Amino acid sequence: MEYDPTLPKWTQIYEVVRGRIESGEYPPRSLVSEVKLEAEFEVTRTTIRKVTRQLREDGLIVTRPSLGSFVADQAAEE
Repeated sequence: MEYDPTLPKWTQIYEVVRGRIESGEYPPRSLVSEVKLEAEFEVTRTTIRKVTRQLREDGLIVTRPSLGSFVADQAAEE
């Protein structure tokens, strides 16, 4: 991914992941792996955690301790 230098990387990644959730590419209850996102977007875990925090606040994912983050059931329906 080529980043726009005028915007924070995490917001650009957030938009990509949100689009994948809304399009159904990431279906309900599928794992949203921080490790895979970190590798795919070539950024630090801190950056990815900002993304997952915003996704959680927006109700698009739910995080289960020791299990990971998953696409929320209602995310694809909205």
